[in-house]
Amino acid sequence: MPREDIFPMLVDLEFSSVELPIHEEGLSWVRPSAVLANLESAFNVCRETSRFNIAALSVAPLAEGDLYYEQFAACCKLAKALKVVPLVVPASELGTPFNAEIERLRELVRIASFDGCLVALKTQIGCMTEDPATATVLCDNVKGMGLSLDPSHYVTGPWQGRDITKVMPYVFHVRLRDSTKADFNVRVGQGEIDYGKLISQLAHAGYDRALSIDMPPVEGQDHRAELRKLRLLLESLL
Repeated sequence: MPREDIFPMLVDLEFSSVELPIHEEGLSWVRPSAVLANLESAFNVCRETSRFNIAALSVAPLAEGDLYYEQFAACCKLAKALKVVPLVVPASELGTPFNAEIERLRELVRIASFDGCLVALKTQIGCMTEDPATATVLCDNVKGMGLSLDPSHYVTGPWQGRDITKVMPYVFHVRLRDSTKADFNVRVGQGEIDYGKLISQLAHAGYDRALSIDMPPVEGQDHRAELRKLRLLLESLL
């Protein structure tokens, strides 16, 4: 939807915070290459959020080598200027050498630490975090890193049915929708996500950050109604 229509919609749905995508490809509020090229301009773009709090930045540079880290460092400076702590980053695809991924993540955490940011690695089907056990091993090997938990990837993915209690102490950010073993996005209430249990597990682990909703439009569904329904459901459980 047009950018100028987004915040009025969120106001109507009574949300209070947003997560902004800083991606080089696809939907993006501003691109990492643009952040590196002109930090002040990127800051001016991102601060125009109609007084919404920014709960997190999703950061996905596509550059290689040193330029990748330079763009990430620029995004960290942007996050600091916006007073945002969690930076959601994608995990590498399956088949990536474990040691290479550890080296990449350690460098991201090192860079983020200079600006007081936390790296939250996405749990994602097809990536090294699709198995909750591997996700925790990555966190154990990269001091200071956590996870951006989307439990749907553990409901629909190949590791469906696994207990995810072990990932809870590492969670820095949460993205929610409703899913079944067969369908990644279904109507709220028709899936298998136990929101009450999830919130209880997060509370037990001391999680006190945002619960965000990541629900793309699905044909045949009233997108706004689904967003409102999940927001009200989550509020009723808090």
